[in-house]
Amino acid sequence: MNEERLRNQWIVGAILLYLLSACNMPVAQDSIAPEHEPETDSSSEMSVATGASDLGVSIGSEDEITPVERTADLLYPADFAYLGAFRLPEESNGSNWEYSGYALTYYPEGDPLGAIDGFPGSLFAIGHDHQQYVSEISIPVPVLSKNIEELNTASTLQPFADITGGMFKDLEIPRAGLAYLPPEGNQTAGKLYFSWGQHFQFEAEPSHGWSELDLGQPLPAGPWYVDSFTNYITNDYLFDIPTDWVDANTPGLQLVTGRFRDGTWSGLGPALLAIGPSSAGNPPSRDAVLDATPLLLYGEPVPGAPEINTTEAMRMRLYKPSDEWSGGAWLTKGEKSAVILVGTKAMGENWYGFANGVVYPTSGDPDETYPEVPPWPFDDRGWWSEEISGLVIFYDPDDLAAVAHGELGTWEPQPYATMSLDSYLFDPGFNYERGKRYLLGAVTFDREQGYLYIIERQADEEKSLMHVFQIVGE
Repeated sequence: MNEERLRNQWIVGAILLYLLSACNMPVAQDSIAPEHEPETDSSSEMSVATGASDLGVSIGSEDEITPVERTADLLYPADFAYLGAFRLPEESNGSNWEYSGYALTYYPEGDPLGAIDGFPGSLFAIGHDHQQYVSEISIPVPVLSKNIEELNTASTLQPFADITGGMFKDLEIPRAGLAYLPPEGNQTAGKLYFSWGQHFQFEAEPSHGWSELDLGQPLPAGPWYVDSFTNYITNDYLFDIPTDWVDANTPGLQLVTGRFRDGTWSGLGPALLAIGPSSAGNPPSRDAVLDATPLLLYGEPVPGAPEINTTEAMRMRLYKPSDEWSGGAWLTKGEKSAVILVGTKAMGENWYGFANGVVYPTSGDPDETYPEVPPWPFDDRGWWSEEISGLVIFYDPDDLAAVAHGELGTWEPQPYATMSLDSYLFDPGFNYERGKRYLLGAVTFDREQGYLYIIERQADEEKSLMHVFQIVGE
């Protein structure tokens, strides 16, 4: 079976899956006061921080999140306060923050003077999609306002730089992740871990590496493979795992890596795998194969194939083929925890074709009639939906532990809660003329302060914005 025929069969299967359900997403909100009082202004259109209901989404009978009794060890949407947003800096070293937002990580030792305003540390993030360079920025006090001119602006601490040494060449529709890890095990100094990939990867390719924190001298190591898994489930978001959970469930594997690839190629939902590059050396050799333990995978790997084998029984209940899960974080607050994924949730009907609703045939039959490509701005072919929503989904870390120990199938964990971010976004919805089809980008977490940083893409004209939440309460 050739690659084109195989690809078409999987696309047909994805279309059949979407026909099984329709999407409708009303979200209820309840108010919660912030622990840290952010800067605001009398002209602000934003109300004081609000948290979504514990079960914020309903998508039809077969897609609903099963109501669960609230437990003391899990975080819920009502545990979050919205503190506001801030703008990203101007360009530096030949790149900028336009069309940015694919990768983000928090560095607790960055910007020593930042602690004065209550927002210590710094952020490393990837800028413009074309260069895929990394910059380090400060964290200003977020402001509760829907007027962009009222927001504070971050400062550039280290200008944009290529931290990979060109090891990934040019990438078409890139995917990327960043994660800071302090010294641990064989890793004798703090490192900036990274992953890179692109939309189509029909053969397994090395995807991960690390660099020094000095962007002027990154000294990159890698790239490395992630076990024998297809790139479609490994090379997007990256985030750290709390040490006590690692010790109990995935010894030596202290990072989560994962990806969601539209149209069933990564399974019927997002994928999460635990990896531990430092356990393979300091650094692992080029093209090293890293051990990986699946924590979440809505399907089964097919040896030697880029796609995932799926059945309806292996489906995330909220799944739609044009979803876009773009970032993740492992959250903790005292004894409470949650693993979250953020992204752009497809709403209404889904189809493969063009943005204006024209469906493109996927049978592979050469005699089938193919429609004309619509004029700009509807000429981008892919998976589309009627509407989109910025959404956070919550997973129980105990469920992921059960998967790691072989007590649950990788497809059995389901989200126990959702949180809509639409009311906080500056530019929600599609904008076909500007090529805007995704709302959210990457996310990162300051575990000490309980701050959650989430990127909104193309919200400050073509630049990204940073939204800030805080976990409140005990």
